[in-house]
Amino acid sequence: MTAPQTPQPHENQPHDNRATGHAYNPWASPSGATSDHPTSGGSAVRDRAELRRELFEAALIALVVTVCGVLLGALWAWLAPRVPLIADGSGNVYLQHVEGEEAIGGDGTFILLALGFGVVCAAGAFLFRRGGGIPLVVALVVGGLLGSVVAWRFGIWLGPTSDLGELAKEAGKGVPFDAPLRLQAKGALIAWPAGAMVAHLLLTGLFGPRDPEPPQPEWYPGGQQAPQNPQTPPPSDS
Repeated sequence: MTAPQTPQPHENQPHDNRATGHAYNPWASPSGATSDHPTSGGSAVRDRAELRRELFEAALIALVVTVCGVLLGALWAWLAPRVPLIADGSGNVYLQHVEGEEAIGGDGTFILLALGFGVVCAAGAFLFRRGGGIPLVVALVVGGLLGSVVAWRFGIWLGPTSDLGELAKEAGKGVPFDAPLRLQAKGALIAWPAGAMVAHLLLTGLFGPRDPEPPQPEWYPGGQQAPQNPQTPPPSDS
């Protein structure tokens, strides 16, 4: 009798102890995937890139809006009503029309122009980036406030000098002259950012992208339709 021979493993058959090209990972899933999530990592990278792009666009919008304050200041200096003054020749300066409303008209002109600039800037920002977002709104507010300050100071610089003594000396006794341009109500500086925020909110609500509606679950009362031809019970013989 001969003892049964133990079959030798064939060299083409896989062997558990054979080294492979990949290092052994005890945390790998049965399909061979590791515990790392490349999909979530790629999503985080895309989110950071999107955030950097939004911040760059917001900074660009804030800069453009601030520069527009130069145009607002020029229009304010051109359209604001003048306040006529008169000198008595002894160094005293008086209003030519005591009950005049030219000073209030200067503030009103600034507010109306600032509101118009806010609406135009909000429309331009909405067309540039329809998605909106917090950085865009912050850029409109900050840019509008800085633009108002630039317009205020630039308009005063374009107007008559603030030295009343020099103006009265150049005009002479009893000759009316224009008072320096002033913004008495400093609250007018928030007209631009307020108008921009309201206009952008309306544009986003009317023409902004809509989020897809989630599907209704089966248990929702309105999700299932009633049968169109319900079976009626047969009449009784009684």
